[in-house]
Amino acid sequence: MAAAAAHRLLFLLAISLAAVASTRAHNITAILDGYSEYSLYNSYLSQTKVCDEINSRSTVTSLVLTNGAMSSLVSNLSLADVKNALRLLTLLDYYDPKKLHSLHGGSELTTTLYQTTGDASGDMGHVNITNLRGGKVGFASAQPGAKFQATYTKSVKEEPYNLSVLEVSDPITFPGLFSSPSAASTNLTALLEKAVCKRFAALIASSGVIKTYQAAMDKGLTLFAPNDDAFHAKGLPDLSKLTAADLVTLLEYHALPQYAPKASLKTMKGGIPTLASTGNGKYDLSVVAKGDDVSMDTGMDKSRVASTLLDDTPVAVHTVDSVLLPRELFGGAPSPAPAGESAADTPTSAPAPEVSSAPAPSPKHDKKKKKPKAKSHSPPAADSPDMAPADAPGPVGDGEPSDKDQDKNGATAVGMSLVAMVLASVAALVGASLL
Repeated sequence: MAAAAAHRLLFLLAISLAAVASTRAHNITAILDGYSEYSLYNSYLSQTKVCDEINSRSTVTSLVLTNGAMSSLVSNLSLADVKNALRLLTLLDYYDPKKLHSLHGGSELTTTLYQTTGDASGDMGHVNITNLRGGKVGFASAQPGAKFQATYTKSVKEEPYNLSVLEVSDPITFPGLFSSPSAASTNLTALLEKAVCKRFAALIASSGVIKTYQAAMDKGLTLFAPNDDAFHAKGLPDLSKLTAADLVTLLEYHALPQYAPKASLKTMKGGIPTLASTGNGKYDLSVVAKGDDVSMDTGMDKSRVASTLLDDTPVAVHTVDSVLLPRELFGGAPSPAPAGESAADTPTSAPAPEVSSAPAPSPKHDKKKKKPKAKSHSPPAADSPDMAPADAPGPVGDGEPSDKDQDKNGATAVGMSLVAMVLASVAALVGASLL
């Protein structure tokens, strides 16, 4: 009985190690650094921050274009349109050469990153993969009757079943793909008012801070706009008592001097300078990311990034659920009480106590024990495709660089979750063997 249990323990431990190895993080730009023929494609991955979206996925296939094909694509396109084209070339499933040539029924419709943006109409965020005559594999948009503009050329990199990099002949497009709103043509106050951020829009206009935002747009700007409900939140300090200079500082605190779409925010660590930052960490923000949820942390409270109003490199405009209160301005003021808690739970400046002859209560009775934070669990990994790859060809060319050290929220978390599940099973078997 004990010997059988021991064998099962070793078997489960071997599975856990294999699971961790198969879910390791990847870095698409580091991989493509070793291939000069994709340098333009790789550059636009970084400029548009699509690389962060790819790296956050545990299972993904990237369809890459040579410099010649990429040059034809980007001519006369805004960065926002290029970003959508790159998203449509990113498949949210694993495809290697063997799977491409053995599709069930000879054709398959697969989801892309573009579908996840919410900008795709109907199935237009999907790509049709079809086996064509002569052994070719074609890629087309999901539009009925769409021509197969792109064909599979060769495999560049395979990491079963997490990442596959395939070269294709041409981009995949459809009418309406290149119609993203442009920051240059956007009326910022009108955009905010339409998104029910009218109070914030009025403040940046009356204070003149909108001119600061507009001046920063050329080099990079990320704006966090509180909705109107945020200005009526319980416990919010009276902003009308701020001096004109402090109000400007507060509004500048709601913007970063860099382009940071939501996927890029997830990768940011430590203090992040804002337009109000003065150095030494003053007026910096930090990010708290759990799965797809992203919150901005001021050191006094957290505010959830609710939606994205504009994503046009190098400008991103997000809405947030509460006003961002820097501790440098409001360190002595009450913070907004979290939902479900009474105002009494929020620290406030208490008045001086009256002199009394009664003995003072021991301070240790007033101390509250901190509740341990609940551990978050990553979602289980997606099922691996039924089709196993053929013997994967080695990387094309020598001297391919190793992946850079970088936190990837998706793949690494999934691996650790699998290990935890296996260890729980091991503990159960050990207990059973001792009975």
